[in-house]
Amino acid sequence: MNRFFAPCPRGLEAVLAADLSALAATDVVAVEGGVQFSGEFGLCYTINLESRIASRVLWQVAQETYRDEQDVYDAARALTWREWFGPERSIRVNVAAIKSPLKSLDYATLRIKDAVCDAFRAATGRRPDVDTRTPDVRIHAFLTTNTITIYLDTSGEALFKRGYRRESGEAPLRENLAAGILRLSGWTPGVPLLDPMCGSGTFLCEAAMIACRIAPGSNRSFGFEKLNRFDRSAWQALRERAQAASNKTIKTNIYGRERYGDVLKLARSNLAALGLEHAVQLKQMDVLDGGPPAESGILVMNPPYGERLSDREALAALYPKLGDVLKRRFAGWTAWIFTADLRLPKLIRLEASRRIPLYNGALECRLLKYEMVAGSRRRVKAVITNG
Repeated sequence: MNRFFAPCPRGLEAVLAADLSALAATDVVAVEGGVQFSGEFGLCYTINLESRIASRVLWQVAQETYRDEQDVYDAARALTWREWFGPERSIRVNVAAIKSPLKSLDYATLRIKDAVCDAFRAATGRRPDVDTRTPDVRIHAFLTTNTITIYLDTSGEALFKRGYRRESGEAPLRENLAAGILRLSGWTPGVPLLDPMCGSGTFLCEAAMIACRIAPGSNRSFGFEKLNRFDRSAWQALRERAQAASNKTIKTNIYGRERYGDVLKLARSNLAALGLEHAVQLKQMDVLDGGPPAESGILVMNPPYGERLSDREALAALYPKLGDVLKRRFAGWTAWIFTADLRLPKLIRLEASRRIPLYNGALECRLLKYEMVAGSRRRVKAVITNG
């Protein structure tokens, strides 16, 4: 049985744990920043292909105690690297730490790289090249106060890079974070979904892939394909089953709106790259002008957040108008707003029924749930109380 670790956007650990359990992972334990789990090696094929939430799938190859940089070197040097990949493969080493006593993670990274190269030179007379941009094999090490855990990355590029994004607007939402937000919203195919500020269409693309049962990793390659134990026939069979399960002709009720036509073209281009341009109804429209496309459904949006003072002032003026539009026009809908602007909950002048902390990279954000009913929530509560 192999041990794995799948990092994910912070705040989505429980969602990812459920995701991995559904994909037949065992010993699933959510920890801050990701999920630990066990399974046969081939499980990493399935999770890389099917998980919409994981950022990577890391295969644990060692865990040792350490005190200093020499112990870090020794732990890496003792491993039989040539069993996992050949010296013709280029490598990159990444080191992360929590409460490590080491003074320099850069030096720890260098020592692990030296250990891998020394092990190959001793065993084969040849050392692998280092490629920090597009390596064949990524090696990850995680240091705590006295433990080093070493992983081989079975994903390669991060899993949020689905392979469909042709173009993006400013600061696009990561695909696995968008998928996690859709999961938290409770949206399922068949329920009307509207993103009234869709930008380059990340929510729309992820929702359309879910509705058409398209595996998120079906348009890309993976790091495990460069490892010696890669089973090409098993991987091919897995991909063929996923392809057979997909159906791009399914009719959906997913809607996207965007104020700017050039930005809407980005969303259309990304959907076209998936072959799903027919699956989403796009319209150029300001968020303050439109109404609901159905009597009820789920609205999900990621408003821009301003870094410049002028942008922040414009957004402060937008939020109460947005709250008014939702209240007046979207009765029967549930609105989920993901924002990095922590002023929004106060300025939108609506009562959130849930506030979920999430992180977009290192940026602290909130996912806010608003259940839109006719009139104010306060008035509804008063009717219930007095009735």
